[in-house]
Amino acid sequence: MQVTETLSEGLKRELSITVPAADLAGRLDKRLAELKDTVRINGFRPGKVPTAHLKRLVGPQEMAKIVDTVIGESIRVALETRDERPALNPDIDLAEGVAAEKVVAGEADLVFTASYELLPTFEIQDWTGVELERPVVEVGEDEVDARVAQIAESNRPFVDKTEGAAATGDRVKIDFVGSIDGVPFENGSAEDADLVLGSSTFIPGFEDQLIGVSVGDEVTVTVTFPADYGAAHLAGKEAAFAVKVKAISAPGELVVDDEWATKLGLESLARLREVVKEQIGSQYAAATRTKIKRALLDKLDEQYRFDLPSKLVDGEFDNIWNQAQQEMTGAGKTFADEGTTEEAARADYRKIAERRVRLGLVLSEIGEKREVKITDEEVSRALIERARQFPGQEKQVFDYYRSNDMALATLRAPIFEEKVVDLILAEAKVTDKPVTKDELLADPDEA
Repeated sequence: MQVTETLSEGLKRELSITVPAADLAGRLDKRLAELKDTVRINGFRPGKVPTAHLKRLVGPQEMAKIVDTVIGESIRVALETRDERPALNPDIDLAEGVAAEKVVAGEADLVFTASYELLPTFEIQDWTGVELERPVVEVGEDEVDARVAQIAESNRPFVDKTEGAAATGDRVKIDFVGSIDGVPFENGSAEDADLVLGSSTFIPGFEDQLIGVSVGDEVTVTVTFPADYGAAHLAGKEAAFAVKVKAISAPGELVVDDEWATKLGLESLARLREVVKEQIGSQYAAATRTKIKRALLDKLDEQYRFDLPSKLVDGEFDNIWNQAQQEMTGAGKTFADEGTTEEAARADYRKIAERRVRLGLVLSEIGEKREVKITDEEVSRALIERARQFPGQEKQVFDYYRSNDMALATLRAPIFEEKVVDLILAEAKVTDKPVTKDELLADPDEA
């Protein structure tokens, strides 16, 4: 095998690799010798098929397989010899003037080029001196009170209202069919739907028009969908709902005590409050984690500057851009609605893609240097969580990931990243900073 470097520009490399036809022919002869003792061909006893005849029958197919194998092996050996790590699998092109048919026929050397980009090399910066503030919020009793009140309200008993019209706070059971310009629209109808008047559950204005109705009434409710409504085909449009009132219930007495808590599956009201406090604390902890991780990544982004493999950046940009376009299409918005242009948006998303690739390489290098490992148990837990997102299709999800290494890598990557982040945070200078709930939950990008 002969390897010649034909391009060395930044991270880009191109190798011309030649494998002599004699080497390919030798491999084919060895393969045919193996097949001769096992292949069954009409008119010949096992092991007695003439090699020349066998070569005419299966030679081209076997040589094609050999060529694929040799290309992969040649690239691997070349990269190991050069001590290089490609960012992605090399692109392969047969040399011009070399007919693939002749190579397969054993009449020409295998000559091809392998084009790839190297993973950049850079020095890991010391992070032990990085100063970070961890925003923390203490869960107050007033928050626990409010959450318990919400739970209680959502579990309030209702009693049938035999007399009088529906009032704010009453629950009505209704059938409805929504239409726009006389044409029913998708997901705009339901039967036996329960609606508490005044809960602001439905489109603004819908519940107000049901105050005063009685059982058996059939009314038309006319509302206008908000301009920012999630379904773009409905946003800003006026709709008419044909509503039939089937039952009205009045809110019953609600007593928040131990007996009520036991109905929710807990032994006491005190235990319910503990559970609620833990839940709120977990939500705050998740927000804290997001904030300090963002701050850490910002610090790392400031520390590192190196050339990036363009194909990695292109791939990340395409993912971001496609997602952004899907979200805009779903919301029925344009770049102008967002106060920008497509060109400016592309430039911004390109920077985000570059940041993600850069930080991904940095975290990967740190994890490799510090020998961060992912256990099979951790991957299994991630796979179980993934499968839970597809009720009824769990087996298909398990089969897909277990038979697809690339898919399984998408589960391993975030686990690896979080473990590296934990490693850095454990050694950096992190101080807790008490903040308010609003400060913790504020979106840093809103400004």
